[in-house]
This record gives sequence, structure tokens and C-alpha cells, in this order.
Amino acid sequence: MTPKTVAKKNDIQKLQRAIVDGLEAVKAQDIVVFDTEHLSALFERVIVASGTSNRQTKALSASVVDAVRDAGFNKPRVEGEGNGEWIIVDCGQAVVHVMQPNIRQYYHLEELWGEKPVRLKLGAAKPAVAATAKAAKEPKPVTKAALPSLKRASAAKKGVEEAFPSKAQLKKKADIAAAAAKKVTPRVAASATAKTPAKSAVKAATKQAIKVVGKPTSKPPVKRTTPTGVRSKPAAKKVASRKA
Repeated sequence: MTPKTVAKKNDIQKLQRAIVDGLEAVKAQDIVVFDTEHLSALFERVIVASGTSNRQTKALSASVVDAVRDAGFNKPRVEGEGNGEWIIVDCGQAVVHVMQPNIRQYYHLEELWGEKPVRLKLGAAKPAVAATAKAAKEPKPVTKAALPSLKRASAAKKGVEEAFPSKAQLKKKADIAAAAAKKVTPRVAASATAKTPAKSAVKAATKQAIKVVGKPTSKPPVKRTTPTGVRSKPAAKKVASRKA
């Protein structure tokens, strides 16, 4: 297999995958893919799908056009959008037939092009959508540039909550205060009861000592005498002056 053939095969697989994803995005029914390379030189794939109403068939064809363009291919040509019963989307290497069930049953294109059905894994677009939704739900990492705005938002939220507390917040604060009161009150009562007997015992002992000994008096005056019992010289001079 030459490189050119490999590239061509990859292109057709990519194209048919884009077409099927576009059909599944709008919930097309009974999607089938046929290999028509041996039957026609104009296209290599024929894809048939059903839509339950004119509105759905038009939406299916529009979805296929968008999916093919997003995959990097040329914009397909569309025919039959007027009545919406049978819309043909020409994607170059592949042709898509979007039909309502009664029209599809009447013309039965599977008998004409269905000699080589292509096995294609359907529902491949759903995991991709689910992964995208999951990635959107996951929290984004916080950068340094976003920290100031996050702090301001957190402070503003806290200020609003403090100024206008909800019933749940008020109840929570009341419960915390009640629990703290229960823990503190027994300790205070116990300390008060423990200190009261000690104080009363000290007071009673003090009163008893005063009754027995009496109140303390002031200190007695100190006599100023010399060791020999003789008065000091200034005192002797005073006595002599008195005698004269």
C-alpha cells in the first residue's frame, strides 16, 4: 500500500467519522455506512440515516455540514431542504442521505448501495462530550495572579455574612455559646466553693487570736540612758542652770 493510498484511506475514515458524529449529535436513527468504491468512481461512502420529522432532518443535515467543516473538509452541498423528507448532503468522497422513515422504506437504498457495509463504532461522540463536561466541572488551578481577587471576594463574602447572618449561622453561634457556657460554669462554681471555706477559716482564726491575746498596742518609748546610768552632758547642764 502506497503512502498516497494510506493518506486517502485515512481521509475517508476521518470524513465518515465526522459525518456519523454530526448525525449522532442530533439523535439520528438507524445510521448505516456502505463502501461504494467498487460501484462508483464519484464517491467511496454512502451513509443513510433517518429523522422523524422535517425539522429533525433539516437539523441533521445542518449538523453534518458543521461537523465536516470542523474536521477540515470543504463545505458540503445540500439538496432537498425544501420539504425535508429526503435531504442529500454531498461531502465529496461521501454522500449522506437523511430520510424520513416512510421515504426510506419506500426507496430502500440499502438494496442499491448496501453490498459492502462498513463496520463503524457508533456512540463515539458521546464519550468525548462527557469528557468535555467532566473537564468543565473540575476546578481550575489557582494562579498567583488570581489570588488577590480571590482574597477580596472571600473578604467581601465574609463581611456580608457577618452583617447579614442567616438563620443557620445564628443558630450555630447560639449553639457554640451554649456549649461554651456549659463548660465554663461548673469550673467557676467549683473554684468559688473551694475558695470560700478557706477564706472563712482564715477570718475565724484571726478573730479568735484577737480575743485571746488582745489587739496589738503601740511600741513602748525607748529610754535614752548611758550604760553607767548617768545622764548625758546636755542634761547635766540643764540641772545646774535650774539650781542657780
